[in-house]
Amino acid sequence: MLPPPPRRRLLESITRRIGQSRVWKSIFRYGYPNTDKNRMLVILHTFFLHMHSVRVSRHTLKPTYTFGLGLIAFFACVILFVTGGLLMFYYLPSVTKAYSDIVNLQTSIPFGDLLRNAHRWGAHLIVLAVILHGTRVFLTGSYKKPREFNWVIGVGLFVVTLLLSFTGYLLPWDQLSYWAITVGSEMAGYAPFIGEQVKNFLLGAREVGQDTLVRFYAFHIFLLPTLLVLLLGLHFWRIRKDGGVSAPAGAKGGKGRDDALFSWPYLLVVEALVFLGVCLFLLLLSVAVDAPLRDIANPDLPENPSKAPWFFLNLQELLLHMSPALAGVIIPIALIVLLMAIPYVDRRLEDVGVWFAGKRGKMIALWSALYSAPLIVGLILFDQFVGTKTLVSHPDIIPSWIIPLATIGGLSLGLYALLRPLRPSVRETLIAYFTAFAIAYLILTVVGLFFRGEGMTLILPWQLPKGGLSF
Repeated sequence: MLPPPPRRRLLESITRRIGQSRVWKSIFRYGYPNTDKNRMLVILHTFFLHMHSVRVSRHTLKPTYTFGLGLIAFFACVILFVTGGLLMFYYLPSVTKAYSDIVNLQTSIPFGDLLRNAHRWGAHLIVLAVILHGTRVFLTGSYKKPREFNWVIGVGLFVVTLLLSFTGYLLPWDQLSYWAITVGSEMAGYAPFIGEQVKNFLLGAREVGQDTLVRFYAFHIFLLPTLLVLLLGLHFWRIRKDGGVSAPAGAKGGKGRDDALFSWPYLLVVEALVFLGVCLFLLLLSVAVDAPLRDIANPDLPENPSKAPWFFLNLQELLLHMSPALAGVIIPIALIVLLMAIPYVDRRLEDVGVWFAGKRGKMIALWSALYSAPLIVGLILFDQFVGTKTLVSHPDIIPSWIIPLATIGGLSLGLYALLRPLRPSVRETLIAYFTAFAIAYLILTVVGLFFRGEGMTLILPWQLPKGGLSF
């Protein structure tokens, strides 16, 4: 048997010395993880690594299975914590200082504009990544037993992420942020019975001002991040205890764990690559595109159009077609409850880790999209150019409540009637309705962002006035 080449002997000598060094053992207590035993021990007994499973399925490391969306969301969160902490050194939550601090940051502080850009675009990235991650988890059936409650935690993380982005939106104190938050806070005021109290709690006053800025700052840098960290810790712990990321039954490996790989180094290498990718993407985007900053906030000069933050534009679009209480409060709360209930409705364990539950599920999702998209677009156009109130205007409850609810119910029943000949399973039925929800969410957001001009009337995207976009 030939001796190992000199370079390999040198590498083995270095890793052996590192693993036996006092510094390494004071941190990891075990030798360098170049054996299966040490790989397992390092994962189990290292503070930053023990949330990982010792082994992971080879299937879960495929880029096309998870697309790294959960990791992207987490690393975007880490970058936001770092950049946000640095921004706090140069920002004072005062209506007389906030705007000038942002201007000074972008013009006088070395790399200040890069810092703010990374924070702004990172906030958009995390919202988008969380939405896509939740969609991936649903479409692969990864919410099923024993992961039901972790799905509920994930929905909670989605809500907290939106609130974090919403509260951070006001801090630059420019026209975009001031009027976006004014519109967004009005939605909370539409809550039946307690709307005014909820709005006053958020704003600290009857309108957006100094008290609002301080409250949003406190929410943004302390209360919501604390809740986010707690939920993230619980989320990761449940992933670890529930057997790691879900995978198809055939990908679990047999008794010999032929398909299982050690987290060290395989999963950790993937995580490092995703982290570097997120950093590089945000760096390039921050260099190429500056975060928006308009004129200083002026309560006497309303933006036209006044739009909510882009991730709430779907709700603002609904406000144009039905009662504000129904669109801004009841429907969002109902959707959150329904999303949380999904794993407790679909209790069968088949097809876990399989996209769309198979070919039939893909076909059902496609039919649902083809059914939903033209109907939603058609309803928007009908209400813009005809309007239910021109047909029935009195009493107001009919066009504002009864007709919208009847329309939603009719569309839902129509989708069920379309699926009934196929005799879909519970999961396939949920896929159809989730697809319809996703299509509605997307269309309402796109219409509100690109097709609403002055007075929130429908226009073509190239006719948008200056400041017509809300991101």
